[in-house]
Amino acid sequence: MNKKMMTVFLGISIPLIIIIAYLGKAQYSEWATSKEAEMIKREIPTIFHSTREVKAEGKSLKSTATLAAIGDILLHNTVYNDAQHGEKYDFSPMFNPVKEMLGEPDFLIANQESTPGGVELGLSSYPLFNSPKEIVKSLQEVGVDAVTTANNHSLDQGVNGLLSAIDYYESISMPYVGAFKSKEDQNEIRTFNINGINFALLSYTYGTNGIPVPKGKEYLVNLIDETKMIEEVGKAKSMGVDLVVLSLHWGNEYQRFPTEDQQRLAKVLTENGVDIIFGHHPHVLQPIETYQTGDGRKAVVVYSLGNFLSGQKDDYKDIGGMVTVQVEKTMSPKGAIIKYPTIGFQPTFVDENKYNNYRIYPLEFAHKNGLIPNSEEELVSHMMSGLPQ
Repeated sequence: MNKKMMTVFLGISIPLIIIIAYLGKAQYSEWATSKEAEMIKREIPTIFHSTREVKAEGKSLKSTATLAAIGDILLHNTVYNDAQHGEKYDFSPMFNPVKEMLGEPDFLIANQESTPGGVELGLSSYPLFNSPKEIVKSLQEVGVDAVTTANNHSLDQGVNGLLSAIDYYESISMPYVGAFKSKEDQNEIRTFNINGINFALLSYTYGTNGIPVPKGKEYLVNLIDETKMIEEVGKAKSMGVDLVVLSLHWGNEYQRFPTEDQQRLAKVLTENGVDIIFGHHPHVLQPIETYQTGDGRKAVVVYSLGNFLSGQKDDYKDIGGMVTVQVEKTMSPKGAIIKYPTIGFQPTFVDENKYNNYRIYPLEFAHKNGLIPNSEEELVSHMMSGLPQ
C-alpha cells in the first residue's frame, strides 16, 4: 500500500472508530441508568411501607355514637282499629312524619308498654292491653333497634301473652329486655357495640298493676329491687362494657316533675354504676338531669319520655319525643374516658281526627299548623330545665 492510500485509509478509519466508541459508551450509560432506575423502583415500596409504621404510644383515640330513646308505645283500641286493614294491621303511616327523625341516631330504644301478644289471644285496650304484633315490625322499620318490656302492663295477658310477644320479637330479631321467657333468658345481659362503644341495656318496673308474678317464674318480669339491680349492674360492668343504660318504669302518672323517690333511686343507681337512665310510666314528659358520681363519672337521667304513640289525649298526654345522648369515648394509655358532648330533645305530638288518621308529628310542625298550642321551645325548655345552663 503506497503512502497516499495509507493516509486515506487512516483518515477514514480513525473517525469511524471514534464514532463507534462514542455510541457504545452512550448505550452503556443508558443501560446503566435504566438498571439503576429499576433497582430504585424495586426499593420504593419498602421505603413507603416503612413510613406507615407509626407508633401510637401516648396518643388518644376517640369514637362517638348517638344513643336515643322514645317513650311509651301504648296501643289503645282507637289506635289499633285505625291501623286495621282487613285481617292485618299497618302502623307505618302513623310513624311516617317522624321516620326521618327516628333514623338519625346510631341506636334507638322504644318502650313497648302494651304487650303485643297478637290477634290470636284477642286484642284489648285499657285496663288489660293486648296489641297486634305488627306494631313491633313497624317500629323496626322506622329505626328502633331494641324494645324495653318491663312495665306495669307486662302481665296483662298472663304468661301466654308475654311468651307470645317474645316469640314474635325473636322471629324478627328484635332485641328485647325486661320481660323474659326463662331464667336463662333473664340471666343473659343484653350488650351492644355501636361505633366501638359497648353498652349493656337493662329494664325494670315498679310493679304489674297488682297482677302477681307466678310463683317460681319470677324471671318473667324484672321488678325494681335495689339490691338485685345493683348486682346486675355490677355483672354488666364486669363484662367490660363502657356504659350501662337502664330503662325504668317509675314515678307518678300525669305528674310533670319527678318525685323525691325517683330522684333518690336515680342517685343510688348512678352511684352504683348506671350511666344513662331512660324513664317511663308518667305518660307525660319529665325533665332531664345529670349527676356527677363519686367515682368521677357523669350520668344522664331522663325522668320520663311521655307517650310516643297512644290513644291518650290532652293535658300533655299526647306529647312525647326522642331524647338523644351523644356518647364520646376517648381511649388513652390511662384507659377509657366517657363524655356526653351533647344531650338533645325533639318533641313530638300525636294527632288524630275523631280517633282516625293517627299521626306522630314533630311538635314544631304541629304547632305551626295549628294542631297544638304548645310550642317546641316550651317543651324543649321543660325537658332541659334540669340541666346545667
